[in-house]
Amino acid sequence: MSSKKRQRDYERRRQDKWAQRQAARRDRRRRITQVVAIAIAVALVGSGAAALVMNGGAAPPPLPPATTPAPDLGPTEAPDPGAAEGRTWTAEISTNRGQIGLELDGAAAPQAVASFVALSRAGFFDGTSCHRLTVAGIFVLQCGDPTGTGTGGPAYRFGPTENAPADDRYPAGTLAMARIGGDGHSMGSQFFLVYEDSHIPSDVAGGYTVFGRVTHGLDIVRDVAAGGVDADGVAPALDVTIDRIEAR
Repeated sequence: MSSKKRQRDYERRRQDKWAQRQAARRDRRRRITQVVAIAIAVALVGSGAAALVMNGGAAPPPLPPATTPAPDLGPTEAPDPGAAEGRTWTAEISTNRGQIGLELDGAAAPQAVASFVALSRAGFFDGTSCHRLTVAGIFVLQCGDPTGTGTGGPAYRFGPTENAPADDRYPAGTLAMARIGGDGHSMGSQFFLVYEDSHIPSDVAGGYTVFGRVTHGLDIVRDVAAGGVDADGVAPALDVTIDRIEAR
């Protein structure tokens, strides 16, 4: 067996073990959420409170960055870019609103594709929600956060930016990685789907890593966008939950 094959087998076993731990974490989070929800309901009934008031604040910026990662989620190191094998991959996102097909460009963005494929196969995206929709000037649906808050991701970050468009133009159907503002080495699991042609200005770290395109199901994203949003850059009014991503 070649050293490359042994390394792949090792990575697959490591990802399988991590997926089991991740499933256990999701179960624990679900149980905690249920307990908290019951406690809140009891408190509200006892106090006669009519509603909960969410914290206010300015609307999020129009760019689609990821934010600070939640600790201890997933593998601690990004997979080797060589795992993408410089080839074209396909992926299928199964959501509560239908199937979205992807083509992944392992030649143009090997690190992003290697990470996306590894996380998909490990079940990292299972049960996650698309947490951000922008509808003013920049037209994207952002997904890939296991917490659904915009604050989550794997325990690792990678960079620099790969395959960013020189003209800052992101055509409809573009699949790209989100990152933290000006830090080009802050990509993790969050990604965005461009549902209408968008101009996303570069900053000091450059543009955003384009690692694929939508091959079918873009109408699903457009339908979600048509459903609207309470404020630009927050969760869409029509919820989108990723059941699973199959990458091959």
